[in-house]
Amino acid sequence: MKKGEEARGIISEYRFPDRGYIVREDGKVLVKHAVPGREVAYRVTKARKGSAEGRVLETLQPGVCETRESRCPAVGSCGGCLYQTLPYEEELALKSELLERLLGEAVWEDFLWEGLTPSPLAEGYRMKMEYSFGDAYRDGPLCLGMHKRGSHYDIVETDHCELVHEDFNLALRETLRFFREHNTPYYHKMRHEGYLRYLLVRRGTHRKELLLDLVTSSQLPKEEEEELLTAWRQRMVGLPFAATLKGVLHTVTDSVADAIKDERTEVLFGAAQFEEELSGLRFVITPFSFFQNNADGAELLYAKVGQYVGETGGKVVFDLYSGTGTIAQLVAKHAERTVGVELVEEAVIAARENAARNGVRNCRFIAGDVLKVLDEIEEKPDIIILDPPREGVNPKALRKLIRYDVPRIIYVSCKPSSLLTDLEILREGGYHTTRAAGVDMFPRTPGVEAVLLLEKK
Repeated sequence: MKKGEEARGIISEYRFPDRGYIVREDGKVLVKHAVPGREVAYRVTKARKGSAEGRVLETLQPGVCETRESRCPAVGSCGGCLYQTLPYEEELALKSELLERLLGEAVWEDFLWEGLTPSPLAEGYRMKMEYSFGDAYRDGPLCLGMHKRGSHYDIVETDHCELVHEDFNLALRETLRFFREHNTPYYHKMRHEGYLRYLLVRRGTHRKELLLDLVTSSQLPKEEEEELLTAWRQRMVGLPFAATLKGVLHTVTDSVADAIKDERTEVLFGAAQFEEELSGLRFVITPFSFFQNNADGAELLYAKVGQYVGETGGKVVFDLYSGTGTIAQLVAKHAERTVGVELVEEAVIAARENAARNGVRNCRFIAGDVLKVLDEIEEKPDIIILDPPREGVNPKALRKLIRYDVPRIIYVSCKPSSLLTDLEILREGGYHTTRAAGVDMFPRTPGVEAVLLLEKK
C-alpha cells in the first residue's frame, strides 16, 4: 500500500464508535465514518507495513442492512449523522455489540452486560442546535446549517434534519431566507470580516418552549444593525411554531475562535430563558447553559444511575463533574446529602438556583477543579458518582478519590472509548466493574452513553 493510492473495497470489520476496516491481501485499511458492509471508494492517507489509514471518497454500494430511506437531503454530506440509512433496530444492535466489545476489552474481568437502552425518540429528540452561517463552496450564496463532513469551512443546509423537531427547521429556513433577502454578509473565519456567525436554537421537549439566539460579530453600523435585528425579530415572532416562542435574542462575539463566546447578549423579544422538566424536577435553560440534548433519553440514563447507586438513606453522595446538578438533585431525594463539584462556575450557579427552585435543600455545590476540591473538602462520601467530560478523569484526581475507600463508584461516560486509562487506575485501587449498560442518547449518530458500576473487592 502506498500513500495517495485510490481503491475500492468493502467495510468488513468494525470497531467502536465508527471505525471500519477494509481487508486486503496486503493488509487492512482503517477508515472513519464507516457503516458495515458498505462498498466504498477510498484514498490511502497513511501507510505502514501491513496496515494503513484511509479516507472514504464515495459510497459505491450500501450495506445489506441499509434498508431505510432517509428524508434528509443532506445524507452523506452533513457531518452530524451516520446511521440514517439503518432501521433503528439494526442501529441499536450494532451499537450494543460495539459497546459491549469495547467495555469487555477495557474492563478485563467478567461483568454483567445489561444491554443498550433505546432512546424513546429516534427522531426529533435534540433540544439544542448551533447552526453556522457560511457558504457551500467558495464565494457561493449564503448558507445556514451544519459543517460538511471533513470540512471546517463548507456549510450544508440542513432544513430537513430528522434529529430535531420541525420548529428547528422552520427557524433555520426562515432565518436564511431573511438574511439572503437583505444580502447580509456572513463572518469569514479566515479574513475575520462579516456579520452573521451562528443561529442557536433551543426547544424544550416536555414544556415545549423555544429560544432563538442570533450570534453575530459587531461589524455592522449600529443604526443598520438595529433596523436589521428589528426586522428579523418580527419575522421570527410571526412564524407558526408548534412550541411557545419564549425569547428572541442577539449575542455578540468577536472572538476569532470558531465557537460561540457570549460577550454580550440582548433580549429582542420575550425572555432569555425557559424552563424544562426532567424526572420531576424543573430546570432553567439559557442559550449557553449545559443540559442533556435528549431529555427523554436523559431520564432513562439517570434512572440507570439511580439503580446502580442503590440505597442512599443516611449516606453522603459525591457527584463529581456535576454540571448543572441534575444527578445530585435526583439522588438527594433519598440521601442524607449530596455534594456536587463542577469546574464551570456558571454551571454551579445554575445548579444552586435549580436546587432552590426544586426545594432540594440537602445539596451542596462547589465550584472548582475536582483535583483541588478533593484536598479542601472535609466531608467524606459513602458513594461516588463520576460524570466527567469526554477526556475522562484526571489521573491524580482518580487516585485521590480511591483513598475514600467507598464501596461503590458509578461512572457515567459520554465517550466510552476514553474509559481505558481510568478503569486501569480504578482497578489498581481495588475497584472492579460488576455491571454495565448503555443508553442510546444520540440516535442516528455513533454516540452512546455508558454507565458502569464499580465495586471495591
